[in-house]
Parts: sequence; C-alpha cells; structure tokens
Amino acid sequence: MTKRQEKLKRNFFLFFAALLLLLASFLAEPEENFKEVSSSPTVAPVEEKLPPPSLGNQERERVKVTRAIDGDTIELEDGRRVRYIGIDTPETVDPQKPVQCFGKEAYLENKKLVEGKEIEMEKDISETDQYGRLLRYVWVEGIFVNEYLVREGFAHAVTFPPDVRYQELFLEAERKAREEGRGFWSGVCRYGSLRRNVGAHHNAPAYWGELFLVGDS
Repeated sequence: MTKRQEKLKRNFFLFFAALLLLLASFLAEPEENFKEVSSSPTVAPVEEKLPPPSLGNQERERVKVTRAIDGDTIELEDGRRVRYIGIDTPETVDPQKPVQCFGKEAYLENKKLVEGKEIEMEKDISETDQYGRLLRYVWVEGIFVNEYLVREGFAHAVTFPPDVRYQELFLEAERKAREEGRGFWSGVCRYGSLRRNVGAHHNAPAYWGELFLVGDS
C-alpha cells in the first residue's frame, strides 16, 4: 500500500469516527431535553370545590313535592307529609290559632322553594312525629331549605331532641337574621317575652328562642 493510500484510509477512519460522534450527539439530545422538561416544577391540579357533605354522612332520599302545606310542612307525590326538623314558622293552618304575623309570607316562600320540584330528604334520629309526618332535613337545587328559612327570617330555630344534628347551624342562621333585620325580624311583627312552647311535632318541650311571634295587632 502506498503512502497516499494509507493517508486516504486514515482520513476515512477519522471522518467515519467524527460522523459517529456527531450522530451519537444528535441522538442523545432529545433525551436530555426530555430530562430537562421532566425536571421542571409541576403545577398542582386545581382542586374542585364540592359542597360539604351532610353531617354524619347520612343517605338522602329523592322525592317530588306536590304542595306546600305551610311554611314548614310539605306533601309528597306519594301522599306522605314532611315536617322540617329544627325550625318553626308562624302558624297559618292551625284551626285553633289565628294566622300569625308573617305566616303567609313563610308559606309562600316555602311554596316557591319546593312545590312541584324534586327534593332530597335526610333523616336525623326520629322517623315521624306524633301526627305521622316524616321528620326530615330538606335540600332543593342546592339550597338547605331548613337553614334558608331561618336565615331569611321566615322561621325560628327550635330544638327538639334527639334530632339536633344541625342545631348550631340553625341558631347561627337565626342570629344573623336578627342582626340583619330579615323577614319577621325587620320590625313588621310584634314580639313578646320568652315563653315555653310544647312542640307540635315532638313529644318534647321546645323554645321559640329569645323572642316569640305573637301577631301584628
């Protein structure tokens, strides 16, 4: 082999080695890019805010309401009647009592909330009252009806043990309603001093709260 041929052969090997190094560098670059991307800080997913579960994680029954009887009582499609737990609205249908101040407004608000709609009902401890009405907490379209009626001044918070799951929530709702002058707390009705009230839907004593509704005459 001549010197010229040896030089060409050496140059060929050098060129081939350089080509292999270039190719290896090219192939390694995506892996490095991948490592660089993967090592960058990740953004935590946005946590979806869900409505708080009911206390005690109780199962709820879905039913349809045919009519509102008064501010705190409804009738279902299957004929059952439901009395809202933990609240009391002014009387409108008791034959032994006159229609109380803000009773009609409470009835109309309850009617607007639930009549003809599908609701969710949650039981506490007791199944029914002495009149056979179901005792339930009620939700409609995301609204906790029992709490809403108290918060907007259509109902008082009352306590009938042993059904006290949301007692503190109702008492806080009443406090805010009074402070903000909502509903019958706005001065449209006349009030008297504290009295004892035997609950119509439990065989247990209850209280209207610090003030009770006596009418606007």
